[in-house]
Amino acid sequence: MKPRVLVTVLVCLLSVLSAVQAGEGEAASWMARADSAFAAFDARLAANYYLKAYRLDSTSYTAAWKAARSIIDLGELSTDRDRRAKLFRKALQLARRAVQLNPQGEKGYLYVSIALGRVALDSGPRERVRLSKEVKEAVDRALALDPNDDAAWHVLGRWHRKLATLSWVEKKFANLFLGGVPKEASLDSAVACFQKAIALNPQSVRHYVQLGITYQKMGQRDKALAAFQKALTLPRTDLDDPELKELARDRIKKLR
Repeated sequence: MKPRVLVTVLVCLLSVLSAVQAGEGEAASWMARADSAFAAFDARLAANYYLKAYRLDSTSYTAAWKAARSIIDLGELSTDRDRRAKLFRKALQLARRAVQLNPQGEKGYLYVSIALGRVALDSGPRERVRLSKEVKEAVDRALALDPNDDAAWHVLGRWHRKLATLSWVEKKFANLFLGGVPKEASLDSAVACFQKAIALNPQSVRHYVQLGITYQKMGQRDKALAAFQKALTLPRTDLDDPELKELARDRIKKLR
């Protein structure tokens, strides 16, 4: 290669490298802003900033799963069913991208399971049952990679409760898609999962509220009351804690 051509090639390579490094630096800056917004419970700003970071560095596993997490939060805040469904599907796309980027990363599978669960909530009974299989596969993978993730135990607890309390119509679809209601699914298993989540993260309002709801379904009034009352004593650590505490208060009133 002629010296002049070699110099030109080297200059081009250095320019590309500089651009990549600048993009990564800018992405890191947006990630820091996003983390601050998330800590301040500003879901809209956090989602916006995580997406900016991801668009600057689409190979970032962390940006992908954190964007999925905040978009799920946005979906939960939305009262528009169509917009909510669109947000949850976008979150699912990003979570699956995170899995693709890092197949050994637990968070990608976790947010795949959560996004699938949210999509299922707005679906008909046939689709809900079909998606339950994918939820279970994703959360099992998450727990295999990190058995100490309280959020994954929470998801598994909700899976057990839902599958253990299927409607007659849903059971028909379970026979079609799952070969019947999974024998492992039970309210006792749901309780065990929520208790495991609490042991790992005793400050989570969400875990206690869902434990209380499960006890209610089991007809265990006193245990349900204790779980709901405990939820009310905890500090805010998640975006939807105020709404969850309001739900706990409403359940307490109905139980008394």
